[in-house]
Amino acid sequence: MSVGMTDREADLAQVKGLIRDIPDFPKPGILFKDITPLLGDATGFRTAIELMASAVDGPTPEYIVGTESRGFIFGAALAYELGAGFIPVRKPGKLPADVHSAEYELEYGTDALEVHRDALHQGARTLIVDDLLATGGTARATADLLRRLGAEMLGYCFVLELTFLNARQQMTDAPVTALIQY
Repeated sequence: MSVGMTDREADLAQVKGLIRDIPDFPKPGILFKDITPLLGDATGFRTAIELMASAVDGPTPEYIVGTESRGFIFGAALAYELGAGFIPVRKPGKLPADVHSAEYELEYGTDALEVHRDALHQGARTLIVDDLLATGGTARATADLLRRLGAEMLGYCFVLELTFLNARQQMTDAPVTALIQY
């Protein structure tokens, strides 16, 4: 730990040090933040989950809602850490029962998400979790799905945020937490 650095700052530096840049992926002009080295490092991954859990302020979520696919990784681990259930929000055609669907724009295209209509009860306390906040399209579509189910949105939690895309300013319905900002 560097002199004058708190434990939290050291933990954040450790997590950030395990994220690498991949230029021109998935298309030219995109600088992809690759979390696979973080996932492959047991201590770093645990630290990231502990940091996310410590960022949960206020009521404990009943459900962590993770978006396909990297939101599943962080969301399921965070749900375990917090003693909450896990709700997957998937790409179209992946869920077997009746679903709600929401379309959204990505920083490099469009897509859609689905959630089971019976995924949670009216008023359920939920936290949306994903690896990256970029344009906010995925998170806003997920929030739309949760509103259709009558859930209470406690907030959003991300490992990374690309601040230059200004998504946070459009997400005023619940608190937004990101461990690392670029």
